[in-house]
Amino acid sequence: MADKQLIVCIEDEPEMTELVEIILRREGFEVLGAKGGQEGLELIRKELPDLVLLDLMMPDMDGWEVYQQLQANEETNAIPVIVVTAKAQSIDKVLGLHVAKVDDYITKPFQPKELIQRVKKVLSDKSD
Repeated sequence: MADKQLIVCIEDEPEMTELVEIILRREGFEVLGAKGGQEGLELIRKELPDLVLLDLMMPDMDGWEVYQQLQANEETNAIPVIVVTAKAQSIDKVLGLHVAKVDDYITKPFQPKELIQRVKKVLSDKSD
């Protein structure tokens, strides 16, 4: 793996972004944080990351809206998305995985190991 894989983390809580960055950088990933949906979309369009970690509940634009915009854009619709959210209700998980077709769904709080495993799995599924 010559180039580090780039992950954009869209999350309105700076502590959560920092945690994700620490966990994933240790595994050799490049991580860029965005403090909300609008900033996240701009960052994704500019950087075209390998993966997006997306919070659902954000003040400026919710995660589903961000996801829909990514899906509607030819340059970004192939980028895998893992939803990372405190919304643990199973209906949200079902909606996320089956209706919206996100690549994975992690609920907060999560274990660092779980995050790493999910990220690696989604990235390896995409490179097949």
